[in-house]
Amino acid sequence: MEKDQNSNINKNKLKEDISDEKELSDENNKQEIKEITPEDKIIELEDKVTRTLAEMENQRRRYEKEKNDAFEYGGFSFAREALNLIDNLERAKKSLENDEKLKNTDVLKKIVNHFDIINKDLLAIFKKNNVEQINSINKKLDPNFHQAMMEIEDDNKEPGTIIQEIQKGFLMKDRLLRPALVSVSKKSINKNTKEINDEKSKENKEILSNK
Repeated sequence: MEKDQNSNINKNKLKEDISDEKELSDENNKQEIKEITPEDKIIELEDKVTRTLAEMENQRRRYEKEKNDAFEYGGFSFAREALNLIDNLERAKKSLENDEKLKNTDVLKKIVNHFDIINKDLLAIFKKNNVEQINSINKKLDPNFHQAMMEIEDDNKEPGTIIQEIQKGFLMKDRLLRPALVSVSKKSINKNTKEINDEKSKENKEILSNK
């Protein structure tokens, strides 16, 4: 009997504890709800609107850039492929000029003249579409526009000066369509050796004079 009474007391106590915890939890929730004021909600909504507008503006700018790039450089790949026409004309012209049977003949002069006219017309068409040749001869090598294929000894030029164009380079507005393949100058080995020997001789004389 006493055991049953103790059991009932424990059950009642457990119910009271659960009820107290529930009331405490409800009270905390009420306090949390009360802490979010209308002003806080407005600030939160304003922040969300600001972020959304910023993202929309970024998307608009990206779209504008992509649209402008498509308009400005839409023919980029086509223009690069079309440069093969100029290359092939140049190769054909050189091949005919090197033909021993045609050298110094009127036929060769006429053919070369026609090739020059076609080449000039092609360059004019390219220029109208913002594609222009890169001026390379006698310029300093610039890796942004030139690709050095070989070095040629030339003591009359500063080292790294372009003295020969192997293949012409082109720009489309401010973008590199293809780099110019070039040959650049370098000092002759003999001259470099002489300069080194002269420098060593000068150093030796200074050492001897100091002694």
